[in-house]
Amino acid sequence: MDQNKHSPRAHRTPTVPAAKRAAVVGGGISGLLAAMDLQAAGWQVGVYDAAASWGGCVGVHEVAGVVLDSGAESFATRSTAVADLAAELGLGERIVAPDPAGAWVWLPEGPVPLPRTGILGIPSDLHAPEVREALGASGVLRAALDAKMPVSVGTTEAQCSLAELVRARMGRRVLERLVAPVVAGVHSADPEVLDVDMVAPGLRAGIREHGSLAAAVAAQRSAKGQSGSKPGSAVGGLSGGMHTLAAALVARLRETGAALHAGHAVTAIHRTPVAARGGGRDDAGAPSRWTVDWVAGADSGSESVDLLVVATDGPTAVKLLTPELPELLPFAPAPGPDIRLVTLVVDVPELDSKPRGTGVLVAPQVEGITAKALTHATAKWEWLADSTGPGTHVLRLSYGRAGVAAADAVRLTPRPVKDEDLVATALADATKLLGVAVTEADVLGADIVRWKGALPFAAVGHQAKMAHIHALAQKHHGLVLTGGWMSGNGLAAVVAGTRRQLRAVVDAAADGLPQR
Repeated sequence: MDQNKHSPRAHRTPTVPAAKRAAVVGGGISGLLAAMDLQAAGWQVGVYDAAASWGGCVGVHEVAGVVLDSGAESFATRSTAVADLAAELGLGERIVAPDPAGAWVWLPEGPVPLPRTGILGIPSDLHAPEVREALGASGVLRAALDAKMPVSVGTTEAQCSLAELVRARMGRRVLERLVAPVVAGVHSADPEVLDVDMVAPGLRAGIREHGSLAAAVAAQRSAKGQSGSKPGSAVGGLSGGMHTLAAALVARLRETGAALHAGHAVTAIHRTPVAARGGGRDDAGAPSRWTVDWVAGADSGSESVDLLVVATDGPTAVKLLTPELPELLPFAPAPGPDIRLVTLVVDVPELDSKPRGTGVLVAPQVEGITAKALTHATAKWEWLADSTGPGTHVLRLSYGRAGVAAADAVRLTPRPVKDEDLVATALADATKLLGVAVTEADVLGADIVRWKGALPFAAVGHQAKMAHIHALAQKHHGLVLTGGWMSGNGLAAVVAGTRRQLRAVVDAAADGLPQR
């Protein structure tokens, strides 16, 4: 991945008037995108990240000579936000769809095809053969009661978990056998703790409009052009990997003169009202200067700017800002779940037949399988299969999910496996899930990537908490909070949310109004 090669002292001299300087803390997709949009609007931007490389959860690694995504490997196509950004960066022709074969779900009785026409596992067509196979006759009959219920069921509460909504309207079997495994794969969490309005925005309103949960799901899929598509086809990818999006953002920032400070950990943030430097008001809404203190190895320094964008994860953002904004502390989000991804590059020609389509999601109640999901990457992405050739396959197994109680948000379930034993565990899981022996002798390369608390955790009440945080931030001139913890999980939400936040700042500056 593109790395910052400049000296830590190389960007200390301002090159434009101070009033047009901005600092972005966080070098994930949100931070890089915020910097690009500000730079394009005439700001001189410095980006700071403690990591040595850019992209955050959209990372890259090399396994057995194959360059692969170490984090996000697809994006939701529920909006055009990511596709528009890719086109803007010259990557439009690289957008690809996954193999239409679709994925499977492993239930306590064994594997069945994952039903199509669903959102987060919630089916819209209860007559589909895949739905009947997954739920059984009794499960389908219970789910069908959804159409006969008043629209008020599950839609009138101020806050509601995804599990509460599904259980009330479609029953326990839909929740446990379809929704739980999909949500574990997408959000690494239990649907009991996820805010339905964050992970499935508009769904409850759709029930009131269309009369049932199934109809609301069907309407959302139809509006997005996904009616009748296979599971997994509601996502897209980039030929070469999603990490090429981060690399393109970095390249654009370098071209436009942004100062990229990789390996620079921001240790403190200070706010100085203009009044303290002579003239102006001294209230929270007054014009202010923001100063970021950083360390990079044995070096350290600071930068003072008029606009500060904090695009880190939620706990880090609150920790950095609390000394200046103590009112943020009660709204600190819980860390995300502790996830480990095991990537295996194997020589197993028997996998050329794609025995489980693009992969398998595992229902939480299944015993004897530790992984919560397996992605057969060379079955999912044609460009990757073409690059590895016949017989060579890339498998990615995911471990860890949030517990049911909020206090268990970062607890690995089931009991965590030591990293040194995780490759062996992954081989055993892959063998069972794929129905094909995958042994240590078949392994050409393996890597374990740990994402500790990086995935935003949208617990019940998260949306209301974010509204409070937005309101608090808007009281302070020149401060923007953005990122996955504010916008929601997934690239589509992050890109759309970040651009919405920055557009307000840019428009206000163009109109001569105070930023924020």
